[in-house]
Amino acid sequence: MRENWDDLRIFLAVARGDSLSGAGRVLRMDPATVGRRVARLEESLGQPLFDKSPQGYALTEAGARLLSHAETAEQALGQGTQAVRGAGEGLSGQIRIGAPDGCANFLLPQVVAEITAENPELEVQIVALPRIVNLSRREADLAIGVSAPTAGRLVVQKLTDYRLHLAASEDYLARHPPIRSRDDLTRHRIVGYIPDMIFDKELDYLADLGLERVGLASNSVSVQFHWLRQGAGLGIVHDFALPAAPGLKKVLAKEVELTRSFYLIRHADDRRLGRLNTFAQALVQGVRRELTRLEGLT
Repeated sequence: MRENWDDLRIFLAVARGDSLSGAGRVLRMDPATVGRRVARLEESLGQPLFDKSPQGYALTEAGARLLSHAETAEQALGQGTQAVRGAGEGLSGQIRIGAPDGCANFLLPQVVAEITAENPELEVQIVALPRIVNLSRREADLAIGVSAPTAGRLVVQKLTDYRLHLAASEDYLARHPPIRSRDDLTRHRIVGYIPDMIFDKELDYLADLGLERVGLASNSVSVQFHWLRQGAGLGIVHDFALPAAPGLKKVLAKEVELTRSFYLIRHADDRRLGRLNTFAQALVQGVRRELTRLEGLT
């Protein structure tokens, strides 16, 4: 058997991307080359690692067994690299964070900028997704979620609580009937999530208010936010996002206040990685500090 780390690196990329093209983008390799390398590895091992179909590449039983060993090798390589570089030289290399786009757009940029300013050799990627990030497929090194997962080999740490309120632009409020109670909300255009694309029950804000009709809907918090800024309607906004749009005003602030939580989620096997532990600690402290600062401005 002649497989080496480079073969395992390619195998991991295909297993996580479910396709040659997806792996090729991550590896910056031609998909055909990726396919040849996978075939060579399978020949070396004497068994198929993937079931190939038009829908993609799915792990065989042999591939699933190899996956855990390949991930162990990946972690060992990361630990060894960090040990050689030295603990006193700051963080380096690449770390990818997955987060819901509200957090990714309005909370993480300042936090990550501060961390990288203190660690010039560190590269951080923020993946803003309107869905749950799959750590098992290594879509990210760590993720922030709005609920604590109960399945999978994951380590979950509560980051912080955050608040949300109804809000609309001053222009919208000036042009439409006054809102003095929840009953008045039915007379207004509501901005919110596409109902059948809400990926976590914690994001079903409008159900708490008894509002079923969403006149302007998007699976993106950023799109919703910009609709509200443009005076298109009334919707739920994170308090930490309000400082980015001074023209937005809370509506029924005392009657309608929602509290949700952010959780830091990591793969259980990564607990031994000192580099990720250090980054996670800085991220937790930074998120808590930044959220307190932004909510204080409202």
